[in-house]
Amino acid sequence: MFAQRTWSPAVRRAFPQVADIVYAVVSVGIMGAMLRNWPNSQGYWRQTDVWAYVLLALVYLPLAVRRRAPLTVLVSTAACTLCYFTLGYYHVVVVCGLGLAFYTVAASCPRKVVAKCAAVSLLVLLWGTRLAEPGIGPQSVVFVTVTVAVLWVTGDRSRRLAERGERLAVLSEQLRLEQEEKAQRAVIAERMSIARELHDVVAHHVSAISVQTGLAGYVFTSDPTTARTALETIEGSAHEAMAEMRRMLVVLREGTERAQGEEGAGSDYDAAPGLGRLDQLARRVEAAGVPVDVHITGAPFALSPGVDLCVYRVIQEALTNVMKHAPTANARVMVHFDEAAVRVRVADDGQAPVLAGATAGPAGHGLTGMRERAGIYGGTVTAGPGPQGGFEVALTVPVARDR
Repeated sequence: MFAQRTWSPAVRRAFPQVADIVYAVVSVGIMGAMLRNWPNSQGYWRQTDVWAYVLLALVYLPLAVRRRAPLTVLVSTAACTLCYFTLGYYHVVVVCGLGLAFYTVAASCPRKVVAKCAAVSLLVLLWGTRLAEPGIGPQSVVFVTVTVAVLWVTGDRSRRLAERGERLAVLSEQLRLEQEEKAQRAVIAERMSIARELHDVVAHHVSAISVQTGLAGYVFTSDPTTARTALETIEGSAHEAMAEMRRMLVVLREGTERAQGEEGAGSDYDAAPGLGRLDQLARRVEAAGVPVDVHITGAPFALSPGVDLCVYRVIQEALTNVMKHAPTANARVMVHFDEAAVRVRVADDGQAPVLAGATAGPAGHGLTGMRERAGIYGGTVTAGPGPQGGFEVALTVPVARDR
C-alpha cells in the first residue's frame, strides 16, 4: 500500500488563488486566439483592433481576484463587457468572463445583492445579443436568460453548501472541545480514584506496621514472644499491602491495554476487598492493639463490587483513624442491611476532640476520600463526636435489591 499523500494547509489555501490566476491568463490567450481567427467575411462585427484585445484582457484578468472582491470584479467585468458590446466586436468571447464573475457573486453574496447583479448581468448580455448572426437573435436572448438563471441557481446552491460546511466545521470543533473536556474530566476522576485507593491501602497498612514496629522494639528483649508476634503481623500487613498494590496495578494495566485495543494478560489477581474480609480487617486492627467488635444486622445480601469496596474502604479508613488518633480506645463496627440501603457505623470510646481535630484538619484526606467514595454511589458520610463520647463515622449507601 502506498502512503496517502496529504497537502499542507498552506498549499490548500493557495491552490484556489493560483487556479484563478491560471484561468484568467489562459482565458485571455484562448479568447484572443478565437477573436483573431474567427471568420468575419460578412462584416457582422467590427474589425478586431488593439482596443478589442485590451477590453478582452480587462474582462478576464480581474477574475484572478474574483474570490477576494466579487462585487468589484463583477462591476469591472460588466463595464468592460458593455463597452466591448457597444463597440461591436465579436461578442461570444467575453460571455464566459461575465458569467464567471456573476457566478462568483451568487456563490458569496446575499440573495438581495445577487438579484441586483443578476439584472445588471442580464441587461449587459441582452445588449450583446444584437450582435448575433441574422436569424438567431431570439435564440441568443433565450440562451443568455437561461445562462443567468442557471448561474444564479448553481451559485446560490454553492453558497448554501459552503455555509452548511462552515456550520458543520463549527459544530465539529465544539464536539472536539467537548470530547477533550470530557476526557480531561475522566482523567481527573480516575486520578482521584487512584489517589483514594492508594491512601486507603497505604495509610491503613502503614499505620498497622508502625504500631507493631513500636511494640516489637519496646518488648524486643523483655518479651521475645510478643515481639515475634508483632513482626509476624508486620509481615502479614506488608504482604497484604503488596497484594492490593499488585491488584491495582493489574487493573490499571488491563484498562490501558483495552483502551489501546491490545490483549490483556488475564485476570489472575486477587479480587477487590469487600465485606467478606471484614473479620480479617478486624483481626489486623486488634493485633495493632485496638479491640474491634463487629456486628452485622438485618438480612445480608450480595452487594455490587463497587459498593462492596466502598463500604469496606470506609470501615478500613475509620479504623485506621482509631489506630492513629485513639490507640487505646475500643472500636465498634455495626453494619445493617435493610430494604433500601446499607448503613455502617464505626465508633470508638476514645477522646473525641483529639480525633475530630486530627481528622477534620487541613490534612484530613481520609474523611474527604470517604465522602468522595460514598458520593459516587449516591451515599453519604458523616463524622463527629458520638452521643456517648468518642468519635463516630456513619455511612449510608442506597442499594437496589433484586426482587
